Amino acid sequence: MTRDIASLCSLAAARAALFALACAASSAPLVAQHASASGIYPHLALYNREGECGIGAVVPWQGRLWVITYAPHEPKGSSDRLYEITPELELRVREESIGGTCANRLIHRESEQLFLGPYAIDRAGAVRAIPFARMYGRHTGTARHLREPAEKIVTATMEEGFYEVDVRTLEVRELFRDEQLGGGRKADLPGYHGKGFYSAQGRYVYANNGEHGIEALRRPEVPSGVLASWDGVAEHFEIVQRAQFTEVTGPGGLEGNAADTDPLWSLGFDHRSVILMLLDGGAWHRYRLPKASHSYDGAHGWNTEWPRIRDIGTGDEWLATMHGSFFAFPRGFRANATAGLRPRSSYLKVIGDFARFGERIAFGCDDSAANEFLNKRRAKGSLAAPPSHSNLWFVEPAALEGFGPVLARGAVWLDETVRADEASDPYLRSGCERFALHLARRGALEGRSPRLTIEIDREGRGSFEVLRVVELDTPYRWIDLSDEEGIWVRLRCDREVATLSACFHGSERDARGPEPAPIFAGLAPRASPTAPLGGLLLVRNGARKTLAVATTRGAYELDEKLLLARSAEPTLAADIESEVAVPRSVLEDDGASLLVIDDSGRRWRLPRGPEAATRAAHVLFPRVAREVATERDLFHAGGTFYELPAENAGGFAKMRPIATHAFDLHDFASYRGLLVLSGVRADAIASEHVVKSADGAAALWIGALDDLWQLGKPRGFGGPWRESAVEAGVPSDPFLVSGFDAKRLRLQAESACTLSVEIDLAGTGLWVEHRRFALEAGKRVEHDFPIGFDAYWLRVTSDVATTASAQMLYR
Repeated sequence: MTRDIASLCSLAAARAALFALACAASSAPLVAQHASASGIYPHLALYNREGECGIGAVVPWQGRLWVITYAPHEPKGSSDRLYEITPELELRVREESIGGTCANRLIHRESEQLFLGPYAIDRAGAVRAIPFARMYGRHTGTARHLREPAEKIVTATMEEGFYEVDVRTLEVRELFRDEQLGGGRKADLPGYHGKGFYSAQGRYVYANNGEHGIEALRRPEVPSGVLASWDGVAEHFEIVQRAQFTEVTGPGGLEGNAADTDPLWSLGFDHRSVILMLLDGGAWHRYRLPKASHSYDGAHGWNTEWPRIRDIGTGDEWLATMHGSFFAFPRGFRANATAGLRPRSSYLKVIGDFARFGERIAFGCDDSAANEFLNKRRAKGSLAAPPSHSNLWFVEPAALEGFGPVLARGAVWLDETVRADEASDPYLRSGCERFALHLARRGALEGRSPRLTIEIDREGRGSFEVLRVVELDTPYRWIDLSDEEGIWVRLRCDREVATLSACFHGSERDARGPEPAPIFAGLAPRASPTAPLGGLLLVRNGARKTLAVATTRGAYELDEKLLLARSAEPTLAADIESEVAVPRSVLEDDGASLLVIDDSGRRWRLPRGPEAATRAAHVLFPRVAREVATERDLFHAGGTFYELPAENAGGFAKMRPIATHAFDLHDFASYRGLLVLSGVRADAIASEHVVKSADGAAALWIGALDDLWQLGKPRGFGGPWRESAVEAGVPSDPFLVSGFDAKRLRLQAESACTLSVEIDLAGTGLWVEHRRFALEAGKRVEHDFPIGFDAYWLRVTSDVATTASAQMLYR
């Protein structure tokens, strides 16, 4: 239903007034009266008694920040709470709380209420709760009503329950019954694990991102998830696309779109790349964006939490979170105006929602879960479970450009049949200083070689021009497109090809050097003659809610005020060493590189850090792997920290480096949203990032997980072989390439041979031959990969049995 100009102007004025009400007092500066580090305030940590405690919704309303947490699967309520936070960061737990697994939020402008989870909050801060007995399910989205928007709203659950709610009486009418309940009318949509829900252009749009069944836990390429629409009248939903979708929103944000002609956006993904759907003028348009992280992957859909697109108070440049990238997202994004969308930086935190609060952005995170779910591996050992808790992370808007460097990886085709002259989805080009395309075909090819046309949309207006034509007369081609500026690229093939892959790798120049940022000055260098203040870390369960550290002088505890004090418990140090023992023999250094064998017996090789990062240290058995954000691990090897996805998201095959350092670290853990490191200099001075006990015998480094990017540029050396006896025709172990910058390969063999260097294009075992090198006996060959070249893994094969070395140097 269209509206006339006068009513639209009136609505715009009302919306502006309501926004002013919502943000009124939140523009006041936050008072620095509470202990904090890197924008994380330990006293704001939020706990529940379930297996996970993520922050599902963060909304500024009437001068307060309103927050809800969620448990993993509690459709009838839980110990989670509704929280009210003042501009001075005072925390109030609302007695009306009924918990649940909820992440829905809507500001209803006509009634001046915030609907958050199962709660209705008026402009005076009075809270009414809708019992789960009346509105059963895991509430995931709330939308404006299509026909009675001033009087009603519609809430959707993760299991396809849909409810109409009267905004004044809170009476509930079931539209579709939650699939966990028997009887009633069911939506019967493909997939499960609902996420986003919104209304626009005469329809409700619902997204889910998962799939039932064991295959979804094993194979990321199986059909999963759905984006679907319903006009509010028909008996059934219409399927828009069968893929994994999460966020659904529009330029109206949490208030809903102001005009029926406003667009709608939805973020999703599959095993190839991120998907962005646009509904504009009643027509759907599909685009593809890169992934920085694979820790969100998996056809099950469990690892994404709630990606969002939201206004962060920086004008028309909004913020989107998806697969480890902060994206600049233009509020005016439409089919003929897509410029401005770009990756800003990479991040490690798991974020469920965010909002501007005062001068900073408040990110609601999913930090520490008692349940490891499917994220178990031998490298971590059997660690005592922490209490489930998460925290807010306050970040200056300008800082969004400065976290991890842009890493943009994705495919439009991945080992699949491509029809003749059918255009691929447009893939995001903007935001990457370096940008290249891997093309690969497999299997026999009859007749002439296929020709691929690369097209580019330079201005984001939907107008593509031919950039170049490439003849794929060999099984593999690498094409550098760094000099070609534009918003989108797409591909066409002039004939059908049965198994074709087109993988893009983009990045920005990594300006980091080898030196760590000053915030790490308190950590102990490996070269120090004095032993560090180290110790194993245990996040304690029960009522204490402290972090305990076992030192050589006994046990100490860190509390929410960031005070580190000696414990009076006589057995605590021994308990810590038993409950969080470091597993042995996780890594093997055989001279060629660091070898790790995963729980499935697969072998992976990683570089050793520079000499300063690998020389003998005082800490003999440092922590190698630990979960520091829900359902993904931090992996520490050879002086380099890596992000390691859960096995159901790709595991070691999809890991990426974060930073390389030369510190003598002992342990690391997540506590009250903070990253805690042990391995502090004995003479370190207490500061924002160093806490010391009064007796000086214990100290810890504290900060944010994403501070790790500032440790130093990832670098090192190593490879699959070093004076190794190799068999003819047998590939080496894979050696990690992804995420490292300047790459040099050194090859040498005792006898004349030809070495085939292969790369894995997608971390899926899609190996292609990059180049062959003919070696003379005893002579070393060096090969510098082009700037901007990247892949996931590298392996080498010799055509004869010999003794050979294949070493990579990352500078």
